[in-house]
Amino acid sequence: MEFKNYYATLDVEKTATPEEIKRAYRKLARKYHPDVSKESDAEARFKEVSEAYEALSDPERRAAYDEVGQRYQRGQEFQPPPGWDSGYEFSGGNVGPGEDMDFSDFFESLFGRRAQGARAHGPRHAAGTDHHAKITIDLEDAYRGARRSVSLRVPVADAHGHVAWQERQLDVNIPKGVREGQHLRLAGQGAAGRGGGPAGDLYLEIAFNPHPHFRVDGRDVFLNLPIAPWEAALGATVTAPTPEGSVQLTIPPGSSSGRKLRLKGKGLPGNPAGDLYAVLGITVPAADSAEAKEAYAALARSFAHFNPRSTLEA
Repeated sequence: MEFKNYYATLDVEKTATPEEIKRAYRKLARKYHPDVSKESDAEARFKEVSEAYEALSDPERRAAYDEVGQRYQRGQEFQPPPGWDSGYEFSGGNVGPGEDMDFSDFFESLFGRRAQGARAHGPRHAAGTDHHAKITIDLEDAYRGARRSVSLRVPVADAHGHVAWQERQLDVNIPKGVREGQHLRLAGQGAAGRGGGPAGDLYLEIAFNPHPHFRVDGRDVFLNLPIAPWEAALGATVTAPTPEGSVQLTIPPGSSSGRKLRLKGKGLPGNPAGDLYAVLGITVPAADSAEAKEAYAALARSFAHFNPRSTLEA
């Protein structure tokens, strides 16, 4: 993929102010507009100019573009950096009245989605764009609710209109019963509006940190619970952990590995709440002493006719 030098397309310096970028765009848009231009490549040049202005006229897009451009070396095949995510979804645009704009793969690879049907002469007062980010929490936070601090990168313009990324801290309330993949909406915490318009919203996607004992499926929670062979054969009452604390769990006699014991309502809180499933796994003691080996030998003699592979032979 070719790296597009949007500054060169508009014939401006990288230090150009927003007003200088706007003047350059208007001049070139008049020159190459397909309805008036006599140039043979007018339509293609008009699209290039419009795309460049679309990238550089928005402070957030320009900051993201400049950040990637610092890593690009001339002559290289361009690919977004591994794990690149600007953290924002961009919409809106600067194409002419009545025009639909199909932006390049380069533009979309940086800014996340195509902006089609946008208008250059849109309303002076417009709502800010929505921002999207991800927050990772512990499973226990979803059970109890929590308050967490989130660090976000936001574009800030100086007195000359030049934009740079700055860190912004937000304290976020994590509601009890939140699910993985759910989005929390923080009204008014997105990009500032234009001309006094309302700010956009911030959407936080919930993800869970890996847990050493539990895995989550929707609102249900699963625990792999080790038990001894005699607990499986004879039944027992054992202590089992849950994200809300330990409980006493009854193991039915004759249980096998893989059996699921359901603890109703012990999954993620909600209406209805999920369930917690203890998945039994028989753990065999090591034969690491003469006494242990003799115990296993005695067990083998007591169950001389037992064949654990009888189903395979059938």
